[in-house]
Amino acid sequence: MSALWRSAEAEAATLGHASKPFEATGMSIDTRTLKPGDLFVALKGDARDGHDFVEAAFKAKAAAALVTHAPAGVSGPLLAVGHVQRGLEDLARASRARSNAKIIAVTGSAGKTTTKEMLRLAFGALGTTHASAASYNNHWGVPLSLASMPRDTQYGVFEVGMNHFGELRNLVSFLRPHVALVTTIAPAHLEFFGNCEAIADAKSEIFEGILPGGVALIPADSEYAPRLNARAKQAGVSQIMSFGAKGKDAVLLGFDEIEDGMKVRSEILGRRVDFRIGAPGAHIAGNAIGALLSVSVLEGDVLNAAAALSQFAALKGRGARFKVKAGNGSAEIIDESYNANPASMAAALALLGSADAKRRLAVLGDMLEMGPDGPAHHAALAKDIETARADAVYLNGPQMKALWDKLPASRRAAYAETSGEIAPQVAGALRDGDVVLVKGSLGSRMAAIVDALKARGIVS
Repeated sequence: MSALWRSAEAEAATLGHASKPFEATGMSIDTRTLKPGDLFVALKGDARDGHDFVEAAFKAKAAAALVTHAPAGVSGPLLAVGHVQRGLEDLARASRARSNAKIIAVTGSAGKTTTKEMLRLAFGALGTTHASAASYNNHWGVPLSLASMPRDTQYGVFEVGMNHFGELRNLVSFLRPHVALVTTIAPAHLEFFGNCEAIADAKSEIFEGILPGGVALIPADSEYAPRLNARAKQAGVSQIMSFGAKGKDAVLLGFDEIEDGMKVRSEILGRRVDFRIGAPGAHIAGNAIGALLSVSVLEGDVLNAAAALSQFAALKGRGARFKVKAGNGSAEIIDESYNANPASMAAALALLGSADAKRRLAVLGDMLEMGPDGPAHHAALAKDIETARADAVYLNGPQMKALWDKLPASRRAAYAETSGEIAPQVAGALRDGDVVLVKGSLGSRMAAIVDALKARGIVS
């Protein structure tokens, strides 16, 4: 494997000092997942200091460690810098400066990681593609992903997140994308922003980093599309395009759900493009054509990229499906346990409503960071539950009490303060032919319910 970072180049980028020459083939901030040859980045967090794990990194065969000081007893190559976070950012900027890759950045209130994975597949069909790992979209995740980009990358796909003004502006300054795509604007992080107009403004900071001649891709079906368009113009973006059912440049003509996903009908820059994708839902279809519009504006082969989307499957915690033993048969579980806001809740409940099921069970946990109107946003989900024809609703979390009080008695199954309390009730209630949606913010610990359902036994 060719070197990602050689010591002399890393020294020049960071103004640091290497105690010994080294060649690193990757980057890591976690000794549990570190691969031999990685440069270990000893970040200091609120609870842990990466310097305490440098010795473990070398035992795992790290090539070197990025540090501010030499930990006691460590003899491996150390790249000493003034501040580790700044050193990581310096490597990210140097990586971007040396690269000839076309860069695509994606943000939004929901669907960022899913869309990033669709972009990874679409561009991967066209050339060497590097993309953010997992949901590495914050102040360390973006520079780590960029600094990890191989030298021969042709397409770089990066997810960018934020929960305060100015964060996204800083992160996109590292990326300097050719294309910036916004998935949607929805009530999320309202505790910090107050309203969706402010969220749209914060997300639109992504346009400020677009290179001259680059493109902003806006979700036409969002009520905040005009505001995003205006912000892109303020940022001096010369090309602004839209996608969605109401899109002008990429139009979602329709979709049909099939056993393993959807058949999607679309028109991309005037060209008819029909394709399969391995996950259902209108939000998936809309973001998929946004991904294909990204390909088209970068003059890629849209048909090959569309064909590659057949390999896409919903991600763990973001719509992944599996079956577990229930009665004399099985129940299907829709795992949406990773995150939640009102828009993603509505989309997930729509998926539940479209399911072919004997019973539909909605198992929902608190949506966090919703601000003072949090209870009202939770109570408003009653309409989506009604539309989804949920037969039984299980709720947990203090804010979900507002929804519980709003639901008719016929739909109430159980309410508890925590997911740990509700998990055995859901697992014990399963019947053959049930379809169960499990969704909530990560802090609501809905994965505990998913694990309790898996404990019944996976049906292949």
